[in-house]
Amino acid sequence: MHRSSGKSRNSKTANAPKQKITYTKKVDPVLSEYANATLSWLRQAEFSMSAPKLDLCVEDTGYEIAFAGRSNAGKSSAINALTNQKQLARASKRPGRTQMINFFNLGNPDQRLVDLPGYGYAAVPEAMKLVWQKELENYLIHRQSLQGLVLLMDIRHPLQHFDIMMLQWAHSRKLFVHVLLTKADKLNRGPANKTLLEVQQQLKKMGLNFSIQLFSSLNKLGLEELASVMGGRLNFTLAQQNHHANAPDAELDLLAGIDLDAIEIAGEADAESLEQSESDQSTNSPSLKP
Repeated sequence: MHRSSGKSRNSKTANAPKQKITYTKKVDPVLSEYANATLSWLRQAEFSMSAPKLDLCVEDTGYEIAFAGRSNAGKSSAINALTNQKQLARASKRPGRTQMINFFNLGNPDQRLVDLPGYGYAAVPEAMKLVWQKELENYLIHRQSLQGLVLLMDIRHPLQHFDIMMLQWAHSRKLFVHVLLTKADKLNRGPANKTLLEVQQQLKKMGLNFSIQLFSSLNKLGLEELASVMGGRLNFTLAQQNHHANAPDAELDLLAGIDLDAIEIAGEADAESLEQSESDQSTNSPSLKP
């Protein structure tokens, strides 16, 4: 009589080592070449200055994109991954350490990345939070060189109270927003894509036609897509890259006729702990005040 080994095929499958799921997305070769050139250009990023308020910021000329989001959304990690520099933006295990408006030049003073103070988490006195929020509002209202926002949200906790306020506020002022659902490596591919779709649908219900993608600073998911958006908004061209590389100026611009705003993006990873969700208090006015 044949004796069973005591282990079924199902149990062997269940006990087999689990392989890490990777996220892949086909990218148009033209966009991919532009994205790679943009990523190379972004590696030139250098810290310029920090300012506690608007009137102390760098000269308001050229083009800049600002990174905004809750203090535990991973802004510093995203900037470091995008620029391939581990300590360009100082990431901390303690959320809320970014307390000033930080500027980073991209090879010239007229193209910049900006790291804004995080909102909704920092363990500081309420009076200080109000000061930060006021200065953030001043910057977003009056900064002429601001081309748009990259708004970061932890994929496990998207569209929190302050996130929605920021989105509605930006929409009311016709300000471009690109949403990053960060820490996408914390979820498997199916749940991550499901969350992406759900957030897209919620944005549409709110009348917010903003671009959105998955992102992970840990496994570099979404870097090419984010770079394409950044390059387009910061007026980066392949001719500019060729100039930095001492190549002929007559190089073909591969982005001619491509609508960067229409790019659908696909993930970020931090070990930072999350704060409990904010109050469900609603507001009828798109203001940044709590």
